Amino acid sequence: MNKSELIDKISESTGVSKADTERVLKGFEEVAQQIVATGGDKLTLTGFMSIEQVHRKARTGRNPQTGATIQVPASNAVKLTPGATLKDIAKGKRQPS
Repeated sequence: MNKSELIDKISESTGVSKADTERVLKGFEEVAQQIVATGGDKLTLTGFMSIEQVHRKARTGRNPQTGATIQVPASNAVKLTPGATLKDIAKGKRQPS
């Protein structure tokens, strides 16, 4: 499903116009981007997912083709964690609403 299909589905299920749905989705994207860009904060939608910036320490890695040891520098990354409800739906323990 792409973004326009998501907007169509949300608009259909909520009765909100496509234009308003698109603005809300854009606002959500902006908030999530700010959280990931600044770090130190976490967006949690209980039962659904959480989004946060994490720091990865520098480490020693290995080139899988040559087996040579390489240094992987420290970096920041985004972490998306599914919530318990979403996990249960994926496992078939719960039906989607």
